[in-house]
Amino acid sequence: MVAQITTFAFHGVDARPVTVQVQLTNGNGNIFSVVGLPDKAVSEARERVRAALSAVGLGLPVKRITVNLAPADLPKEGSHFDLAIALGLLIEMGAAPHDAGSGFAVMGELGLDGSIAPCAGALPAAVAANAMGLGLICPAASGAEAAWAGGDAAILAPKSLIQLVNHFKGAQVLTAPKPGALEAPPAIPDLADVKGQETAKRALEVAAAGGHNLLMVGPPGAGKSMLAARLPGLLPPLSPKEMLEISMVQSLAGLLEGGRLTHARPFRAPHHSASMAAMIGGGVRAKPGEASLAHHGVLFLDELPEFTAPVLDSLRQPLETGDVLIARANFHVRYPARFQLVAAMNPCRCGYGRASGRACGKGPNCEEIYQSRISGPLLDRMDLSIELPAVTPADLAGPANGETTATVAQRVARAREAQTARSGEGASNAALCDADLSKIAAPDAEGASLLSRAAEAMFLSARAYTRILRVARTLADLDGADGVKRRHIAEAVSFRKACERSAGSAATTRRAAQA
Repeated sequence: MVAQITTFAFHGVDARPVTVQVQLTNGNGNIFSVVGLPDKAVSEARERVRAALSAVGLGLPVKRITVNLAPADLPKEGSHFDLAIALGLLIEMGAAPHDAGSGFAVMGELGLDGSIAPCAGALPAAVAANAMGLGLICPAASGAEAAWAGGDAAILAPKSLIQLVNHFKGAQVLTAPKPGALEAPPAIPDLADVKGQETAKRALEVAAAGGHNLLMVGPPGAGKSMLAARLPGLLPPLSPKEMLEISMVQSLAGLLEGGRLTHARPFRAPHHSASMAAMIGGGVRAKPGEASLAHHGVLFLDELPEFTAPVLDSLRQPLETGDVLIARANFHVRYPARFQLVAAMNPCRCGYGRASGRACGKGPNCEEIYQSRISGPLLDRMDLSIELPAVTPADLAGPANGETTATVAQRVARAREAQTARSGEGASNAALCDADLSKIAAPDAEGASLLSRAAEAMFLSARAYTRILRVARTLADLDGADGVKRRHIAEAVSFRKACERSAGSAATTRRAAQA
């Protein structure tokens, strides 16, 4: 007889079913083999299972134990296979009913004392089990997270191996866990606290209304980080579908403490020393990176030129496709990464640039050299690019009487509602496909003429041309206009001038270096 238990192997956010087959045969005793392409953590399950069974008063039989993880060509990573292996052994040894594992998928890491430790991925596992018509057995600490999957499938969340055995024998009844609480959104600083920078506030509103990428260039103390911190307060709350997608990524990263979910959009702000694996994901088990943890939210990169060039260029593909593909020798892992990129930078290494009128101690080409650290293709993917002047003493001395976050958020919400009504899927203007964009963002005759002249004068790429149309459509949505007018094109073009100047400076510096 071969005991068979269903569990999962995680490849990105996909939970792929794995059958744990346990067999006891006569032969050389004390041989415990785990086959089926296991990694180090899975192979070490032998010792954890042996100790956990000993802790509940059971010893392994003097037989050859073979555990096969099928399909054998699918890589298996992680310690969550422990509980499935232990349950299969209990069935084979007669310590648990032969149908104990039927109707359930099983996951959990065993402690040496027989306890079941929490493991990442309970929510994706519960969703996958529900789709297969199975219940889920998971650690007690992960039960509140798994309960968010809903459906009619049962969820058992034992604290220890002995609790699970007693449940199947009828000596104890495990109650189904309840979903974790919804966290209240974190307090967001008010936009009214930002003094001056009216153009930057307008750009922030447009970025929030259309989900556009934003680059802010300005001297230290101009308010770039203050503005970025206030962007989450302008964004609409998550839809149930978006919240589930975000929560599944966070579950795999081990960030859902107590199974608590939130309606707030993610806001990730990695340090400029972040590595490639930290930014887009990777490592031994290919965990999600900052780009995926910012899915349906904001990825804020402060001091943009201080990030290494490979790290910045690795964001070019997810900015276009909305996902990250991590390649390995024998498999590929895909994580969702549809984020809104907000970046901030000083105009040059000294911090102020030529426009400030200050003398630069770094040389006459300080601004061009500093901005050349950012590749042209990345700048081309920025929808909005603005230059922030230094805040004047008069602005600082005056009262903070600008619009509040709540007031601007209402306009953003109306613009998003218009986009949802058009697309039917809740897609923002920044995420629309080109075919849909050409139908809804075609400008009037005056606007088309202006855009054509701007494209020639600024040497716009096809991508930049399209992004101007996306921003113009968002400006029309904020105005409540049915079509894109000349004024919308004019304002959208003005939001690209800083980006085109930075790209031009970078190109000039590279040509000079080559000469």
